[in-house]
Amino acid sequence: MVATLSINKLQARDGLVIDSDVHMSGANDFDFSPRLSLNGNTLSITSATDGSKLATTELDEDFLLLVERDRSAELKVKFIVEGMHGRLEKIHPIIADGKAKKLAESRWKATLPINFE
Repeated sequence: MVATLSINKLQARDGLVIDSDVHMSGANDFDFSPRLSLNGNTLSITSATDGSKLATTELDEDFLLLVERDRSAELKVKFIVEGMHGRLEKIHPIIADGKAKKLAESRWKATLPINFE
């Protein structure tokens, strides 16, 4: 289950792009199915499994025009699991290319339809 979802920034590229961070409850938790809805100028991200609101944000007129034109948005998600993603204390260089190892980050990107209310 999703512990928290935070919207980092909104961008206008070919359409509306939403950058977000999702904190998951546990490492074996795969329950994340977001849905987008627009009520007036408020964009809401809800969970499809239980219907709870995860995050809301107010849209400017430029973003509203993009949303009404496309009726969809691209959601970029960076998953963070408490206890798995931390700080790499000891750097182990890879001898072959001279670079250090990095912690794994899981990212996800999808285009979701927007439900107008």
